[in-house]
Amino acid sequence: MTPEQLSDLHASCFIDAPRPWSATEFRDLLASPGVSLLTRPKGFAVLRVAGPEAEVLTLAVAPEARRQGVGRSLVADMVQYARKAGVEDLLLEVSETNTAARNLYENMGFSSAGYRKDYYKPRSGQRVSALVMRKALGHAT
Repeated sequence: MTPEQLSDLHASCFIDAPRPWSATEFRDLLASPGVSLLTRPKGFAVLRVAGPEAEVLTLAVAPEARRQGVGRSLVADMVQYARKAGVEDLLLEVSETNTAARNLYENMGFSSAGYRKDYYKPRSGQRVSALVMRKALGHAT
């Protein structure tokens, strides 16, 4: 996927909180050390590996493809990728209002690890807090 395609899909998924990223932001991010893009038809995930930890920077699934296993496949791909990279902990932030994503992550073995009050500043101006979630991967084998 090109940065423009990533931006377009991201915009269709994140209308308000968090705000969608531009093609320039994706281009710059993907050029950063430790950042990887994982794709599936109708979805993608971006994560950054830093030593024994990896952070899910974003995960997007086209609205028309939701509840069809794309998100679950992307999370499984991230876990596999992180394990191969020697990651012990996979972390992410998710809007406290995004029930579908929270349920997906919980069903994939993530648990609550913290809270970031007023983390997202959406276009609406009404700040939204984020839950920090963590999945312990243990030592790569």
